[in-house]
Amino acid sequence: MEQSQTVAARVAQMLLEVKAVRLSPDAPFTWASGWKSPIYCDNRVTLSSPSVRTYIKNVLADLIKKELPGVEAIAGVATAGIPQGALVADALNLPFLYVRPKPKDHGMGNQIEGRLEPGQKVVVVEDLISTGGSSLKAVDALRQAGAEVLGMAAIFTYGFPVSGQNFQAAGLPLHTLSDYEALLHAAVPLGYVTADQVETLAEWRRSPETWKQ
Repeated sequence: MEQSQTVAARVAQMLLEVKAVRLSPDAPFTWASGWKSPIYCDNRVTLSSPSVRTYIKNVLADLIKKELPGVEAIAGVATAGIPQGALVADALNLPFLYVRPKPKDHGMGNQIEGRLEPGQKVVVVEDLISTGGSSLKAVDALRQAGAEVLGMAAIFTYGFPVSGQNFQAAGLPLHTLSDYEALLHAAVPLGYVTADQVETLAEWRRSPETWKQ
């Protein structure tokens, strides 16, 4: 596997190049939570680029083999974690399942789709970590269903302090390919933002819930 810093820089560059990440510090986006944000990240865009999709699949698989050995199944978090997780499961030749935000209100009423064996060692795959709340709900569902969740692997994290606290409280290791710091380092030389705008972007990450409110 490549060095983690090299992977982080390369993934950040790829996300910018395919416009999976958009930086707009002077005209911020509004998230569903109501937070104002100078960044919008949609890693589903990577699926439309075969070379980027393949690279992310391979380095995620390598990360899981190195950091979370003994995995017996991969679980994707609906919806964006489903295709990424399925690609990784295929690369590792492992069973795949996915977890809905809540049980279906019809049919079998499943929240977990796919076959989960009692005590099975599962790694959860996500595309993006913000606060970690929705991702950890999927972990709770898997644990309640009898899985042993070894950890979570994701493409990108904003690195909010609250997410670190949430994963620590859940007792769950989190491993990501790239993060906000790597993104900022890649964005300036590529011309996505100016050096003067970097401080604004860094300020947002320190206190996203109050930034420009």
